[in-house]
Amino acid sequence: MGEHLGSLASSDLKTRCAAGLDHDTGQWADRKRALTGESSSRWAGSITKATHDQWALARRGQLAYIRSLEAGIATILHRLSLPVGEKGTKKAPGGYRDADEWFAKTRRLRLLQDRLDQQRADHEAGRVRVVRGGKRLLRTRHNLEAAELTKAEWRERWQAKRRFLAADGESGKRYGNETIRVTPDGEVSIKLPAPLAHLANTSHGRYVLAGKVSFPHRGEQWRDRISANWAVAYRIHEDVQRGRWYLTASWTIPPVKTVPLETARAGGLIGVDTNADHLAAWRLDTHGNPVGEPRRFDYDLSGTAAHRDAQVRHALIGLLRWAERHGLAIAIEDLDFTGETTREKHGRRKAFRKLISGLPVAKLRARLVAMAAELGITIVAVDPAYTSKWGGQHWQRPLTTDRRPVTRHQAAAAIGRRGLGHPIRRRTAPPPAHQSDEQEHRTVQAAPGDPGREEPRPRIPGPRPRAVPPGRGANAGNQDAQHRSERPAEHTQLMLSP
Repeated sequence: MGEHLGSLASSDLKTRCAAGLDHDTGQWADRKRALTGESSSRWAGSITKATHDQWALARRGQLAYIRSLEAGIATILHRLSLPVGEKGTKKAPGGYRDADEWFAKTRRLRLLQDRLDQQRADHEAGRVRVVRGGKRLLRTRHNLEAAELTKAEWRERWQAKRRFLAADGESGKRYGNETIRVTPDGEVSIKLPAPLAHLANTSHGRYVLAGKVSFPHRGEQWRDRISANWAVAYRIHEDVQRGRWYLTASWTIPPVKTVPLETARAGGLIGVDTNADHLAAWRLDTHGNPVGEPRRFDYDLSGTAAHRDAQVRHALIGLLRWAERHGLAIAIEDLDFTGETTREKHGRRKAFRKLISGLPVAKLRARLVAMAAELGITIVAVDPAYTSKWGGQHWQRPLTTDRRPVTRHQAAAAIGRRGLGHPIRRRTAPPPAHQSDEQEHRTVQAAPGDPGREEPRPRIPGPRPRAVPPGRGANAGNQDAQHRSERPAEHTQLMLSP
């Protein structure tokens, strides 16, 4: 049955890709009508919906690849315009180190421009390149020795990936799904397609499986939904390596209402710093001061995609349960490395490129929002600029004790201060003689609504003391004047507005 429906899904995907941008509702109806004769109306609807989702995913991936090529080309053009050997800044890279590298990058520039032209032409024409079963598994066919697979083992995995056994639910129908029906006691029955109706072992062309299923995770929620006849989608797939078949149930979560920011931060926040292998979290009170002990939630992103996804979910559920016990919202960095993962951005810094490419930014954000909605926890996204640097500079030493060494990442959890309306930097008080003037000295504890609390104090007109040399008034906007203990973090950098 999976192979029969998989062949129908492959032909439907081919038809959809050939239509490109000219596709409309009329063509969709024609495709569904053609599939109905070989399966059923509900199976045809599931196949066409899966085809549209796969085409849209390939379309989004194509656009992301175009953005990556544009970022790489812009970086190469900038570095080629600089003299050879010129040093870069923290905001922009410098020139290439020697003439050989400069020449090699000119050739790579032409290669990237050709790729960009091809991708733009495909995007404008609506052409996408998709493979049912996955491109990675397809390429493995040409590298069986490296993958330690035989041709028969690869063929078995390939056929398992290309099967189609998925059905969308429908509210109001019995147990929320007429095509793949699962009763509360775990009995599974499948509506067979028309060409396979002779294989039915019960009435109305249905086939009842001998084994029963159970859902250890969220089983009570699933049972509540099917008891109320709410829509539940099912997918049946085979794990070739384990020799098992699995049934996955899913349903749509209703939209979550947005909570006002004042309500979310009424009792404080939990600041979270995202890292390559763990989440560093610390509870902050309403004034932005850390309370209690920091927490660390580890995850291992090596191995298969299913293992990585399970690791991320395990770390997030620990964080959410901790926030639920304290009744607080979570402030997390709004990270986006779309233009940072290209190798042209960081040159030979392969370790750093691998680090930022391995951060589960998109997956973690999607998982966190979905899981927090189930528990009723509010998520506050804050600006991630200079989080680790300022956390280590302003919070690591004051929070470290003999019995509690604080890491740089744990100190970076002070990013939750931005969610509370406070700056992440701590300003040291000036000497007592300068703590009072006509404008009154402003410290970091100024109210969030006070205008100009992060700006330097205005220069007092009148005669200048002998201790102040001429020309210092021009540097009144320099933040260096506000940091007397050490060189400020933003002396050569630009802070993004929170």
